[in-house]
Amino acid sequence: MTAARVPALRHLISCQSRALRASNQRRWAQVHDVRFLATTQQPRNILEKYREKLDRKAREEGHANIDSLKAAYADKIKNLRKETDAVTAPLRGATPSTQASPSPPPPPPPPSAAAASSSPSSATASPTIAQQKQEQQKQQSPSPTGLKPLSAILDLTKASTLPVAELTAIWRLHHAARPNSLCAVVPAATFATMEALARQNPQFVLPVPHPEQGAEMHFLQWTWDPPTRSATVLFTQLAEYKARGEFAAPHTTVSHYKDLMDRGNEGGDGGDGVVLMQGTVLEDRGVKADDARWLVMCLQRFYGGWDGVGGEMGKERAEERRRLLEWFGRGDSRFSVEKLMEEAERMG
Repeated sequence: MTAARVPALRHLISCQSRALRASNQRRWAQVHDVRFLATTQQPRNILEKYREKLDRKAREEGHANIDSLKAAYADKIKNLRKETDAVTAPLRGATPSTQASPSPPPPPPPPSAAAASSSPSSATASPTIAQQKQEQQKQQSPSPTGLKPLSAILDLTKASTLPVAELTAIWRLHHAARPNSLCAVVPAATFATMEALARQNPQFVLPVPHPEQGAEMHFLQWTWDPPTRSATVLFTQLAEYKARGEFAAPHTTVSHYKDLMDRGNEGGDGGDGVVLMQGTVLEDRGVKADDARWLVMCLQRFYGGWDGVGGEMGKERAEERRRLLEWFGRGDSRFSVEKLMEEAERMG
């Protein structure tokens, strides 16, 4: 099975490590401002623009030329202009202050209030209040990435006291209605191992096997968002990433919320910290939800999530996966797609 896939994969991933490192260079395209080109053209004379139609109209109504046609319609044109002027006169005569519905200016503060604001005690208190408001706004403001914090999804106070089994059931139920969603509850210790490797190797490639077509390679990248205490993984088809670099659009986004990693120390049921994972598979990107689930499983396996499973043989395989991860990150020539496929196929 592996031998049948290797030729196509070699062609797809040739010089892959060097290409991925070089793909961070921006690719610039020359863009013309269509609005500028359209608005800077010289306007054509209206009479010249419609001369052919006016000539045809004059002949149809038995007039010798356009001037004769204009004379025949002079009264009608004059009345139409009067009606138009009557409608537009209020708008032409309006000033900016009358076009908008003005609100009355706030009344000036009374002398007593002005004197109080300049007193030493007031000057000392005002910055403190302002600082408190700024701090509150900072805490309530959304992340620049647009990612919703976990506190907007769950009641963290209640979630921190629930047993893991009950919290897992609630988290899965929350995502059950969306067929293109992914979710998982990861033990805190497991995710800590994954995150440590991710910070050292934030980029990697993973295969998705297709029985009819061999396998398709996907590029992944870790990012971190301190405001939401989350770590997000973006999955993109490797061909898309090689073509567009950092401008490539991911097909799947998986976010890990770390708010409950220490919940066992905050009244939970004894050191049972967890990381809540949720993801979304975008439609019309050529990737099915089952393919995305496979990628998440591979992600966990190659980033140490399954270390220690399988006894001595499992330790040997975990070490081999870690070497592949590090070789890819360093651009080491010992990294090969064949070895990557072998490790991925052991999951099947």
